[in-house]
Amino acid sequence: MKYENVCDGVFIERPNRFIAYVTVDGKRETVHVKNTGRCRELLLPGVSVLLEKASNPDRKTPYDLIGVWKANLGWVNIDSQAPNRVMKEWLALHDYDRIQPEYTYGRSRIDFYLEKRGEPDAPVERILLEVKGCTLEMDGEGYFPDAPTERGIKHLKELAAAVSQGYRCVLAFVIPMEGVRVVHANVATHPEFGTALQEAQAAGVEIWYLPCRVERDSLEITERIIAE
Repeated sequence: MKYENVCDGVFIERPNRFIAYVTVDGKRETVHVKNTGRCRELLLPGVSVLLEKASNPDRKTPYDLIGVWKANLGWVNIDSQAPNRVMKEWLALHDYDRIQPEYTYGRSRIDFYLEKRGEPDAPVERILLEVKGCTLEMDGEGYFPDAPTERGIKHLKELAAAVSQGYRCVLAFVIPMEGVRVVHANVATHPEFGTALQEAQAAGVEIWYLPCRVERDSLEITERIIAE
């Protein structure tokens, strides 16, 4: 997954979820933050950030904030659209017969519906896959979510129910930072998510960890680790 027109900036402050003030070439700019999560441990005054220049010259915010430098970790991609984009690229390399993004199931919209055919007489494997991007790191391990997520709990319950209907169900944590290979439920922030994750896994939902290679202008899944 590639970005165009990436440049450097220095973070000043974030007055709300959607915008931040950043210095670019000595000039203060108002930029769009492509992540509505808290990112408090990342977006610190004076930290180096990566920006993608908007293709529309008339847009009110001329840049999107897509990456943050974290000491002892490197670049962390905080673009909330990136996990699904890089997941779609990764899936295309793995011989699925059908890849359908944004699939409506029950009361939820699941990120991907997949089909894979095996032997001629075998039934088609139907897979529901929900993607979560993890940007919160502590002591070399990932934690999700960084803010309470009722939507995340809803997805877990839908996936757990779908297992009983014959679907193979997956919650995939895309990890857009290098050196992190596992993601834990952030029960300190949202204990109910931790409970829902345990219940979903007990019901048969697979948990995948997908570490990434993070460059200034690109993001790529490097491996898949299936939780035991």
